[in-house]
Amino acid sequence: MILVDTSIWIDLLSGKRQPAIQEADLLRFATCGPIVQEVVQGLRPGPKAEAFLTAFLALPVLSDPLPLRVFMSAADIYSHGRRKGLTIRSSIDCLIAAIAIENRVPVWHNDRDFDAIARYTGLNVVGS
Repeated sequence: MILVDTSIWIDLLSGKRQPAIQEADLLRFATCGPIVQEVVQGLRPGPKAEAFLTAFLALPVLSDPLPLRVFMSAADIYSHGRRKGLTIRSSIDCLIAAIAIENRVPVWHNDRDFDAIARYTGLNVVGS
């Protein structure tokens, strides 16, 4: 299973990334609440968005409901990075990373925050 970050969905939806995704790959994709929020809030209304949303919401959702310990892990990720001189630009990225670590899945991303987080945590990343 692979947790697909918002940055990848944005690239796919905007046409910046040509989907070299096979149907078998889709069966390995997962999402989580913070990614759902980020993706859905950026969707432009229309028939394509509705079709995408139906398929997107059919993906497995990790850590649902989201336990308090994951928020605490996200806060630790942020704080630990700061102590190492790394400023993670998004608290949501720390939360997504904490979800991925807890579920032992890699994050497919196009966002430098995840590469930074992976340097000092157990986060496994798949870069773009």
